[in-house]
Amino acid sequence: MSTSRWAVPVLLIAVFASAMQLYAAKDKEKPAPGRLLTGKVLDKQDNPLVNSVVYLSNTRTHAVTTYIVGPDGSYRFPELPANVEFEIYALYKGQKSDTKTLSQFDDRKQANIVLRIDVK
Repeated sequence: MSTSRWAVPVLLIAVFASAMQLYAAKDKEKPAPGRLLTGKVLDKQDNPLVNSVVYLSNTRTHAVTTYIVGPDGSYRFPELPANVEFEIYALYKGQKSDTKTLSQFDDRKQANIVLRIDVK
């Protein structure tokens, strides 16, 4: 009788300890917080190009994210994976900027890329 009285609490402690180990292992697998990409879309005279569309392409998955810039020409892509390379360019009234690359080997937590478009 005394053996069965202790079996349930011991079993509960063992299950709880196993669950805590799994939770701790899962917590360690979480990737580091992503990096931040910011910048501006400007013309050749450094004027912001309002309502330009910035395209950010993941070179691994080919997924594309867009951002419409505001009055100051700025854009922002937060929480980008650090182990992925991205290509970025902007379009404004049919004109395209040069394509820039954010390398996976660039270890900055925050990168700033200015995109320039020669508006005609």
